[in-house]
Amino acid sequence: MFIEILAAAGSTAPQSAFGFWESMQQGGVIAWSVLVILAIMSVSSFYILFSKLFEQSKVMKQGATARASFWKANSMKEGAAKLDKNSAYRQIVDDGIKAEEDHARLTDPVEAHDWLHGSLNRSQGLINSKLATGLPWLATVGATSPFIGLFGTVIGIYRALIKIGIAGQASIDAVAGPVGEALIMTALGLGVAVPAVLAYNWLQGRNKRIAEDLSDFSNDVLGYISSDGAVRPSAMKAAPAKPAAAATAKPAVKK
Repeated sequence: MFIEILAAAGSTAPQSAFGFWESMQQGGVIAWSVLVILAIMSVSSFYILFSKLFEQSKVMKQGATARASFWKANSMKEGAAKLDKNSAYRQIVDDGIKAEEDHARLTDPVEAHDWLHGSLNRSQGLINSKLATGLPWLATVGATSPFIGLFGTVIGIYRALIKIGIAGQASIDAVAGPVGEALIMTALGLGVAVPAVLAYNWLQGRNKRIAEDLSDFSNDVLGYISSDGAVRPSAMKAAPAKPAAAATAKPAVKK
């Protein structure tokens, strides 16, 4: 009889699952909507991260090529021919050559240095602007995804309080689902925000280094054009002179 009573009690005991999918199912449309929005934000953030890393690496490689080969040429056009057509550095050189040609056609006299400087700055600005595309979205994701997760958290806590009110007591079986859903939403919001913020800061730092390199190259191009080729950076630094080898033979001893 005692065994039968235990078996009956075990058969009527509430059986509840408290996993991730069970918590999301209890959350309903709001929980799934928050999950989908955060998933879209996360996927787009990683897409921007990897695409920008590829683009930045390409520009850095173009800079190394320009420093190695461009300044060895005898003229700007010859040096431009050595660079890739889609190179950011080729764009600066082409815009400098075009600005020099356009200055001769101006009817209103403008200082050649100011005209060339403005044209090269505009070219450099377009390149920097292209490199910065997508970064505002990373900043937006990093700033808003915690609050989107917090929205799901608030709804989960609200549902838990409703269940407590209906049941009349705060039993674990009644509130575990909504509270679990609330914690999951908080974790998801932070999990999306942190990589986005780290990616934004990292890409911004790399863009700053590229912008400095482009600015140096642009100034060198300006100096080359303004001096008619007389001023140019050295293509390669002279190797330091090796110290004279010490004599290995012992001096002869006079007898």
